[in-house]
Amino acid sequence: MSLQSTPLAYILHSAGPASRPVLILGWALTALCVGVCVVIAALLLIAVFRRRPSAVQAAAGGEAITGRGGGRAVLIGTLISTALLLAALVYMLWVLASVASPSREPTLTITVTTYDWWWKVDYDANGPQHFTTANEIHIPVGEPVQVNLKSADVIHAFWVPALAGKTQNIPGQINRQWIQADHPGVYRGQCTQYCGAQHAHMAFEVIAESQQDYQMWFDAQARAAAAPTSTDAIRGERVFLDRCAGCHTVRGSDATGVQAPDLTHLLSRRLIAAGALPNSPHNVMDWIAHAQEIKPQALMPDIALSPADGRDLAAYLATLN
Repeated sequence: MSLQSTPLAYILHSAGPASRPVLILGWALTALCVGVCVVIAALLLIAVFRRRPSAVQAAAGGEAITGRGGGRAVLIGTLISTALLLAALVYMLWVLASVASPSREPTLTITVTTYDWWWKVDYDANGPQHFTTANEIHIPVGEPVQVNLKSADVIHAFWVPALAGKTQNIPGQINRQWIQADHPGVYRGQCTQYCGAQHAHMAFEVIAESQQDYQMWFDAQARAAAAPTSTDAIRGERVFLDRCAGCHTVRGSDATGVQAPDLTHLLSRRLIAAGALPNSPHNVMDWIAHAQEIKPQALMPDIALSPADGRDLAAYLATLN
């Protein structure tokens, strides 16, 4: 099941056990709020359209009777409201406890570090096959995955509505969350803590795959980039090292920058610029030349290249698969 088709699918459907109780809670609170609004509207209409007591009834004590009835109504309404709010509180606490940890030990741990405005994803940070990617998280279907959340600058928030609730990325602190997908698919994630000018353009994707497909992806990502062989790509690598290596890493080359996404396997990603653009050769070069038009105030500068350097750089980037 893929949740790419409609934006509402991301928040109206659950695709994993960490999100299902949260989704049900959301519907329950929605029903409660709608019910309260309906009752208040009905009481307001009754108050507006009912006949007021006549002067004779008022003189005979009608107003006093109405006042006593109104007092009982207020008391009953207060008791009902208190009971509903307490029930909602107990239910919310139960949901928090039920999604606090998975039913079995996570088989995979990843670390997601947020930057203005993109997501750094580290796999097996302490293992021999450690590698880093960006803005795209691959997980095996049916397996709980622990996500360690950090921030390199300001407070962000990690949210994949179809897979789990929200958890903040806070500088100097590691928060933890777990996600699990019951079905293969592409599940959109989004930063939900306002973090600056490009907060709305700080998205990522979680791609759930079969264990076999996931292992194939993992093994491919763990490999260093192949050395360029064509003349254009070799010249393009020199352009990359001169203009881009201060911020970006390409494993297997001399590019070891840490302030921007790792581009070792750039072509394997569906999107670039934290979801701002589909990943295509044209969009990659457009992003390089016009980053500040596409994503104003991002740390990626506009890079002016001669036509020859642009062609060579494009040839080199096309080898990063």
